[in-house]
Amino acid sequence: MAHILLIDDDTELTELLCELLKFENFTVSVAHDGEAGLQKLTPDTDLILLDVMMPKLNGIETLRRLRESSDTPVLMLTAKGDEIDRVVGLELGADDYLAKPFSERELLARIRAILRRAQSRQQEPQTDILEYFDIKLYPGKLEAYCDDALLELTSTEFALLQHFLSHPGQVVTKETLSLDVLGKRLAPFDRAIDMHVSNLRKKLPDWENGKPRIKTLRGRGYLLTQGDE
Repeated sequence: MAHILLIDDDTELTELLCELLKFENFTVSVAHDGEAGLQKLTPDTDLILLDVMMPKLNGIETLRRLRESSDTPVLMLTAKGDEIDRVVGLELGADDYLAKPFSERELLARIRAILRRAQSRQQEPQTDILEYFDIKLYPGKLEAYCDDALLELTSTEFALLQHFLSHPGQVVTKETLSLDVLGKRLAPFDRAIDMHVSNLRKKLPDWENGKPRIKTLRGRGYLLTQGDE
């Protein structure tokens, strides 16, 4: 039974969401501001539903502090049309976002996709190693290295890198990444994959010739490069 931490100052909404999530057999903890949410975070928390607009400590600052010490998956709850909050949240390491108002079906689908991705990482065989030049990824240990330096990745960034390493030398489309990594179809104007790839690219040191490890091919997708490409 997955444990979800819901951080939102809207008491009426949190009551409704608690009923829904408990009915779906989730364990739920609730906090109504960012400071209380950080205090209620425990090692057995599987997912955080995090609202952006809150008193004391807003969702963006809460996420910033959270990512200093935890890689617990985060689903941001944002105002409809508020693209700035979505972009900033993804840059700081949120796994996905959902604009209010949302349907119960969509919320549950996003939650299960994130939890499924996190669970699949934990169940990877300990002996499997993915290598590509100086990048090594250990799915079983949930660790990735570049030039023997440990990469500090979020769960989504780890899943992205694992996908790229599983398809070396191949162009990977945004549609494929959205389905396989985020567990959802790519929607028009959805920049989640773009932001996650951008974050991953920043954490991978450039090749000696100054070229990035991940190349954007406009209209086609992304390619994990060999350094001379």
